[in-house]
Amino acid sequence: MTPQPTFAELYTPKLVTVLREGYRLSHLRADALAGLTVAIVALPLSMAIAIASGATPAQGLYTAIVGGFLVSAFGGSRFQIGGPAGAFIVLVAATVHTYGMDGTLLATFMAGLMLCAIGLLRFGTYIKFIPYPVTVGFTAGIAAIILISQIKDLLGLTLSAPEPGPLLDKLPVFWHALPTLNAAAVAISAATIIVIATLKHFRPAWPGMLIAVAGAAAVAATINVPVETIGSRFGGIAASLPAPHLPNWTLAQAQAVLPSAIAFALLGAIESLLSAVVADGMTGRRHRSNCELVAQGIANVAAPLFGGICVTGTIARTATNVRAGAHGPIAGILHAAFLLLFILVAAPLAAFIPLASLAGVLLIVAWNMVEKQALGTLLRASWGDALVLLATLGLTVFRDLTEAIIVGSTLGMLLFIKRMSESTAVETHTPFVADDIADAAGRDRVPYDRHTADDPTVLIYRISGAFFFGAAASIASVLERIGDQHRHLIIDFAAVPFVDSTAANTIAGLVRRTARRGVTVHLTGTSVAIRSDLIAHGLTEPAVRYADTIESALVNAR
Repeated sequence: MTPQPTFAELYTPKLVTVLREGYRLSHLRADALAGLTVAIVALPLSMAIAIASGATPAQGLYTAIVGGFLVSAFGGSRFQIGGPAGAFIVLVAATVHTYGMDGTLLATFMAGLMLCAIGLLRFGTYIKFIPYPVTVGFTAGIAAIILISQIKDLLGLTLSAPEPGPLLDKLPVFWHALPTLNAAAVAISAATIIVIATLKHFRPAWPGMLIAVAGAAAVAATINVPVETIGSRFGGIAASLPAPHLPNWTLAQAQAVLPSAIAFALLGAIESLLSAVVADGMTGRRHRSNCELVAQGIANVAAPLFGGICVTGTIARTATNVRAGAHGPIAGILHAAFLLLFILVAAPLAAFIPLASLAGVLLIVAWNMVEKQALGTLLRASWGDALVLLATLGLTVFRDLTEAIIVGSTLGMLLFIKRMSESTAVETHTPFVADDIADAAGRDRVPYDRHTADDPTVLIYRISGAFFFGAAASIASVLERIGDQHRHLIIDFAAVPFVDSTAANTIAGLVRRTARRGVTVHLTGTSVAIRSDLIAHGLTEPAVRYADTIESALVNAR
């Protein structure tokens, strides 16, 4: 048996591993450069995501500082960068709209406790089992919602009433507000998008988002463009971190925000492990999933103490960290330090940033979130994958993200069961059974030996593939086609990787029915695990006879 990993092997942070390997000055230089690069990317992104989530830009920076530090310090991924993520915009905005900021901070705190529990109970492995079409579908759905939610700031619209939460309610409100369109805001958002896209094409190493936002802020500050800015809406950003304090809460409020906390924890686990897998693919390293979930939990417990919102591993910033040449988690810690330095030194400058420019940044983020090649591939691959993808996408956009993940995963599991059942086949190896009894894959097979073909009292079946509840009924219908001349039924399990209780009960029922007809059942090729399962369901000798091979069973039959 494979030895079980120890607690230390599962939960030792990658930071400890890197330091044990020997940390040199060259490694520090590489991590400092990577951390600065990621901080430059995270600075405008954290503020933009926070504003879109219904929080303040300062809360986005607090999330990136506190969460980014703790994810890197305690995480199980060598290169993971934590902070506010675009995937959370929909959930956080809905929670803020329903329960206010105090309820959102409480839900984040509770989600952190759940993530710690998920990691300590070693459930990280199961989070990875969410089907790929589900992750592609809900990511595309979130991107569509982010895009629509930014229409107000992209166009500089003035709404006569508060912006509604549901997507279908937003569109009529935006349509009626079109006469208030602000040409200056449109120009700034368009210029931001063009600058980012152009620099990404011609100068991909340059920090396009920061350059575009800084340029827009410079224009707004120098020529007094009539657009809404961070300063005009939020009053700027304080030049310090707030003192930590627990969110205000009551038991009734905790019960009310529990569904949001579960959704935060589920999405945080999925998003962080996906990001860690991306980093593994780029570097050839391997992350510790349960350790990573514990670190995400610690970060989500700590971030709301400072007014921060949900923290998760972010794919874009993690990939930037890898490309910038990071050596290990100290790059993520330094990224948080650089963001803190910005707050302490240059926070007043953020007041000049136009909200239209940050909306342009989020438009780019939404576009990059959509896995366009994967969408096309899954839609063409099969009707089943396309159904799972479209159902998840539609429910994400028009209903609820948690519901989308549950329904999409359920459809994915049903599709998997169907495909597994179709891959399980029954073959006969005697010419005395009609063609319609044998599986098509086995009709042209020759007998195991000529003596089998010469004995009309022996019927041999071979099952190949997983024998489980999804395939039990079809296999049973084949196995029960026994002629009056048969006295021995041999069922070969050599090509069966496992059986479940439904399959074992199917064989037990077959044995009882054949015994009344005077037919002896021989089970061959059973592994230790399969034989144990069969015996547990009453399939013991002399009710059935076990043999290692078909040849041994034939000797017993004769």
